[in-house]
Amino acid sequence: MQKEQIVQQDGQAQENKQERAYTVLRRRIIDGTYASGYRLNIDALTRELGVSKVPIREAIRRLEAEGWVISNRNSSPQVAQIDLSQWESEMTILALLEGYATALAADHLGQEEYAQLWQINASMQQALHDFDITTFNRLNRAFHTVIYNRCPNTSLVEMLQQIWDRLDTIRHRVFLFIPERGWASVNEHMQLIRLLEQHAPFDEIEREARLHKLRTREAYQQRIHQTVSSEGG
Repeated sequence: MQKEQIVQQDGQAQENKQERAYTVLRRRIIDGTYASGYRLNIDALTRELGVSKVPIREAIRRLEAEGWVISNRNSSPQVAQIDLSQWESEMTILALLEGYATALAADHLGQEEYAQLWQINASMQQALHDFDITTFNRLNRAFHTVIYNRCPNTSLVEMLQQIWDRLDTIRHRVFLFIPERGWASVNEHMQLIRLLEQHAPFDEIEREARLHKLRTREAYQQRIHQTVSSEGG
């Protein structure tokens, strides 16, 4: 019995190390510490995290399965390159799902949530004044999370969070490319809060939340077109 307990404890310890390695690597990819193309040196990571190679490799396998990492036979695994066409597709999906989730959550929001939304949006304005894009992006997600938390469809919320995770790897770069979009986004948040406070019809809330995301995609596409036209001219 004692031997079985020791084996079980060893297994749990190994699993905890793998989970820790996975959490650290995933967070660094999402927050941009490890940019696209960054090579993950397993030996360096074992020394830094104080674990053996096994949990590091297992963590990398999980990240590879999720699309965050690409493994190469003759070189170190690396953070997956960002596909802008994929980002545009993901933004379209996010717009559709977020519009519906926001409308579903509307009847479950109250004064506490409205206050949180106004406060977060005000902090986003300050972040724009300070040109602190990292804080702006974090607050932007927090804003929508306040609404998601009141959506009764938990499966829908899980899908939204997964898409947000994937988009976070490029969101910083996008807002640097179209900085004016940040101010427009803050104003659209204000309009959305007002609709929620006024208990506007489901369709109206869904449309505003959906267009809010689609406008970001469209602003990026317009800037790309302008850049290409300028270079061509």
